[in-house]
Amino acid sequence: MIMIRVKPDVLKNLVSRIFVGLGVPKKDAKITADVLVTADLRGIESHGVVRLPRYINGLKSGLISPIAKIKIIKETPSTLLLDGGKGLGQIVAYRAMEMCIKKAKKTGSAWVGVRNSNHYGIAGYYSMMALKHKMIGISMTNSRPLAVPTFGRETIIGTNPISLAAPAGKEMPFVLDMATSVVPIGKIEVANRKNQKIPIGWAVDKNGVPTIDPSAVLVGGGVMPLGGEEKFSGYKGYGLSVMVDILSGVLTGASFLSMVNGDVGHFFGAIRIDAFGSAAQFTKNLDKFIRMLKNSKKASGQKRIFIAGEKEFEKEKGYYNKGILLDAKMYKYIKAIKV
Repeated sequence: MIMIRVKPDVLKNLVSRIFVGLGVPKKDAKITADVLVTADLRGIESHGVVRLPRYINGLKSGLISPIAKIKIIKETPSTLLLDGGKGLGQIVAYRAMEMCIKKAKKTGSAWVGVRNSNHYGIAGYYSMMALKHKMIGISMTNSRPLAVPTFGRETIIGTNPISLAAPAGKEMPFVLDMATSVVPIGKIEVANRKNQKIPIGWAVDKNGVPTIDPSAVLVGGGVMPLGGEEKFSGYKGYGLSVMVDILSGVLTGASFLSMVNGDVGHFFGAIRIDAFGSAAQFTKNLDKFIRMLKNSKKASGQKRIFIAGEKEFEKEKGYYNKGILLDAKMYKYIKAIKV
């Protein structure tokens, strides 16, 4: 596979142009492009511009509406239930988190549930929206069934990601952004495109047997819950996945489990730090917290302990300076798209 460097702004402009050509309003197209390119910038290539064909097909087929007609279904001072109007998940999620932050500014904390949406990209994009407001952000979503429950072989649960972002002072923010499966299906797809084997414990074939062949996963198989097999506490990842689906699917009235297809549900939270104490003291204490972890004794042969989000922030900085490392075929495909 030939890889090339592409400047982030160049890639954003190309992707935005594609969405505009498909009827997406210019402002929304820019947001969607930013979400996708941010994933690539942070090294989460499984959720970056490689996903473009999925969104293009969705928009052309009518599964995704180019204009997200978001409606308020129910509202209290600190909560909202929204209908995403089948819009691009990135736009629905962005607007929902904006509303969540706005409410949290007034009430101290807020929660927003969403139904009738679509795949929204990386969960961390939306939790990080709270950082500049000195808030803790929470983001989660259910997804189409791609994972098997512990002891199961049927893909009935989603990879159901969850993210929490908390602002630090001098240290980088803490940003947990994780699937509740061992890996997102995108990593299996990437391995398959690169003709690479996958580690044992990532996924199972159609019979529920662990496999190292990504193609066997993509044809009737499924990824495993976080932890893998039961002996490695995979039931914990299974439980986390179900928790996300209860909040994103059952609570919001969206589809859930194997019913998730074109009706994805999301759940967002924003917590105003000064509703609990001094925001300055919090960031100071979180800096201390992070340093205590990073300065703790290293395992033999290891030089560094990382904090969630740290590697991604460093990769983002490097890619901004040097350009995103992108599959040359994918870049050629993007440039050639005519809409």
